[in-house]
Amino acid sequence: MSEVWPTEIRLKKDRRALNITFDNGSAYELPAEYLRVMSPSAEVQGHSPEQRKTVGGKKQVEIIKIEPVGNYAVRLTFDDLHDTGIFSWDYFLKLGTEQDTKWAEYLDELKEKGLSRER
Repeated sequence: MSEVWPTEIRLKKDRRALNITFDNGSAYELPAEYLRVMSPSAEVQGHSPEQRKTVGGKKQVEIIKIEPVGNYAVRLTFDDLHDTGIFSWDYFLKLGTEQDTKWAEYLDELKEKGLSRER
């Protein structure tokens, strides 16, 4: 069970970011690109750390649908039709608190693999 609960999840009008506020007072703006490339899906994360994939070409991605999953998560659908990631409240909190580090690591991975954020 999650120790934090979202009090608000709001998709920005341009569909390029999700604002999420938690009952512990923390709040984050998580870009759609960041959420897409950090999707908790097996397609992105694999079944072990060695299988994790670096996803490029998602700079312009948008979130087109948010669906509740029980009372612990949401499923996000992106305009590239990726929709297999279940984002738990704990995972959103982790993505928010570790955003700077995770984003820098992602950019380094893109560079190492010769990939781009552009399509």
